[in-house]
Amino acid sequence: MKIAGLNLDIIWKNKTENFKIIENEFQNVEADLFLLPEMFSTGFCMDASEVSDRNEESLEFLKKLSKEKNAAVCGSAPVEENGSFYNRMYFVQPDAETVFYDKRHLFSFSGEDKVYTPGKKRVIVEYKGMRFLLQVCYDLRFPVFARNNDDYDAVLYVANWPEKRVGAWEHLLKARAIENLSFVFGLNRIGTDGNSLFYQESSHCFFADGKEISVKENNIVSAELNRDELRDFRSHFQFLNDRDQFSIEL
Repeated sequence: MKIAGLNLDIIWKNKTENFKIIENEFQNVEADLFLLPEMFSTGFCMDASEVSDRNEESLEFLKKLSKEKNAAVCGSAPVEENGSFYNRMYFVQPDAETVFYDKRHLFSFSGEDKVYTPGKKRVIVEYKGMRFLLQVCYDLRFPVFARNNDDYDAVLYVANWPEKRVGAWEHLLKARAIENLSFVFGLNRIGTDGNSLFYQESSHCFFADGKEISVKENNIVSAELNRDELRDFRSHFQFLNDRDQFSIEL
């Protein structure tokens, strides 16, 4: 399975322009799954009442892109639902079937927890025989939540993780791959946002042994995920069999 992620310099609070850029960047790219950063349509913005989707405009864009590319598309957007705001990660398939995950760990350092509502469930979606755990940015710092109970093959992290803390982002992505014997694809944005935070290119895909397998060309970061290779690696190194048994209360 091929995943193609976009290092997107998100235009602050401008959904229409971001949609145009995304379509243009992916125009000549082929993949089974296209990945977009956290809050790809607006930037990581706390002005939820201003930027959140009320008519599912970001979701409708993802459905349109998925149909055009005949591939799955995944990314997060701010959403309003029943008077509450969510940082919602969508996974959309070409037939418009949609699964979503609401970000569980809200970034209190920026006040996200004061604006958005945390998700209440851990979400795994299966596509073309590959099982994906959906995660958003700050979730990366909480390994218990992402612990592999032998129920997924890959983790997708979409983020707005600034340059000043990028070392933690890169180390933790690799750690999650190694400790969970899984592929980990972490897609970060680039550029400068409306809060003057700078984001350097730092998107990566790691194999279960911590080896980077992503290829970067222009703004596209891609990786081939070989399920058979992962199965063989897990069969040889059966570390997941020794994991602690526990449940998480949400």
